[in-house]
Amino acid sequence: MNAPTPAAASKWLPRSIASRLYLILFAGLLLAHGLSFGLLFYERYVTATSMMLGNLEQDVITSVAVLERIPASDRAQFLPQLKRRTYHYVLGAGEPGKPELSERAQNIVRLIGSALGPRYPLRADTTSTRPERFQVHLTLSDGQPLIVEVTPSTMPVAQWLPFVLAAQLALLLLCTWVAVRLATRPLAWLASAADSLSPSGGAAPLREGGPTEVAKAVSAFNAMQDRIAAYLSERLQILAAISHDLQTPITRMRLRTEAMDASPERDKLIGDLGEMEHLVREGVAYARSAHGAAEAPIKLDLDAFLDSLVCDYQDTGKPVSLSGTLGAPVFSRPHALRRVVGNLIDNAIKYAGAAELEVGRRGDGGAVEIRVLDRGPGIAAHELDAVMQPFYRIESSRNRDSGGAGLGLAIAQQLALSLGATLTLSPREDGGLQAILSLPN
Repeated sequence: MNAPTPAAASKWLPRSIASRLYLILFAGLLLAHGLSFGLLFYERYVTATSMMLGNLEQDVITSVAVLERIPASDRAQFLPQLKRRTYHYVLGAGEPGKPELSERAQNIVRLIGSALGPRYPLRADTTSTRPERFQVHLTLSDGQPLIVEVTPSTMPVAQWLPFVLAAQLALLLLCTWVAVRLATRPLAWLASAADSLSPSGGAAPLREGGPTEVAKAVSAFNAMQDRIAAYLSERLQILAAISHDLQTPITRMRLRTEAMDASPERDKLIGDLGEMEHLVREGVAYARSAHGAAEAPIKLDLDAFLDSLVCDYQDTGKPVSLSGTLGAPVFSRPHALRRVVGNLIDNAIKYAGAAELEVGRRGDGGAVEIRVLDRGPGIAAHELDAVMQPFYRIESSRNRDSGGAGLGLAIAQQLALSLGATLTLSPREDGGLQAILSLPN
């Protein structure tokens, strides 16, 4: 028989670690609690039975001896004083019953018989099974019948015991909740820190503390974050330095080329130098975009900000429109936000001839969204992620003849990360591209 695989076994468990810990801890504590109560009640039952049998043996001997010495006319008045919780004495023939006895009843009858001895022959009948009740018949010396009616039972449960049990269960739930919360909170911190990890290293390090294992994990995460930031900063500095240093020789080459006599080769050289200058400027811009988090966020009127940006484009004759209002300020970095939206608008104008801006919230009270729409050739679905990478170009729409260096969307993506925002691209119905910038609340 094949053993169940881990995947098959885990499908019956809750998906989150917190839920699994709640289930394991509470089920284990509840099982242990129930077992303790079961053992307690069993011990209570055994003790009560032993006490009842011990008292019954001595009490029957005493009671029968007392009744033997009391005149028959006075015995009925004396019987209430001999009554006990689980048995009492009755004069007379008693009730009709069945001779079948339970094991416990047989033990009690044998105990009474051994206590009274052969002088008093016994006969026992069961008169009720629920609750259990049976009668032991004997005859006194003067011939008067006597019955010992036994109703075996344990001590009744106190009224306050269920409330104590409920309080203990509530305490178990509270302790389980506290334990799981203390165990899973560091994991939630790590997940949140991983989501907010910035390539520029602007994210605050996690506070180290707690259990040894958690402190080590937090320390390793902080060190990893610093190494990533240092690695990317070094690479971006190299890119910025190379791009910056190339500007001077390119400028000298351009001046020398322009001093040459007019010819097709001269025009081609000037075109190539212009393209190289454009690539260098884009490389410097991309390197600087990684440090967008250095700008301090401020309270920004997004409606006025976007209206001003659109008006600047319209003043230069660019077909850019704005629709929707937010009606509430946001906290953001204005220069980085302007560059992101500007890059998206420039991209739409370059490949579609016009851009449409829409602003609003996702659903009711959701994230703030800025949408830049166009009706250009669009981007194939399988290339939507690739175009966010540096120097990636779609030859049919973003080639060197159109001036694209493949860095516009990469710069926008890098700046969006510095804003704590997300930039997503998706095709529009009936053709075109939709760029959605989701700002944090």
